[in-house]
Amino acid sequence: MTMVIDLMSWALLLAGGFFMVVGAIGINRMPDVFTRMHAASVSDTLGAGLLLAGMMLQAGFSLVTVKLIVILMLFVFQNPLATHALTQAALHAGLKPLLARPGRPLAESEAEPEPMGPGLAANHREAGS
Repeated sequence: MTMVIDLMSWALLLAGGFFMVVGAIGINRMPDVFTRMHAASVSDTLGAGLLLAGMMLQAGFSLVTVKLIVILMLFVFQNPLATHALTQAALHAGLKPLLARPGRPLAESEAEPEPMGPGLAANHREAGS
């Protein structure tokens, strides 16, 4: 039985490490801030979850497992929240997502996005007058 738990644990640990490495490569290869944040968020959450699950199997049923579950819950809830906050801060700072694919020109509606988002600039102009 311990051999099966060890094999499952190692499979989870290797899968978690794989997703973390793929996420790191993705961060370096992505073209803009928003896709980099997406790659980091998804790979961190999944990779850390698999790594922690592998460690839970190694720890057995103990206080260490409870602590690992608490850490896992922190990752699951705070990684997407932090990524969303960073994305909103980047948008607020004026960074715009890269919308065009190579070889495809931007459509006229995509060429000059409104700085406050679609529809919000019109509401802002109406409120100011």
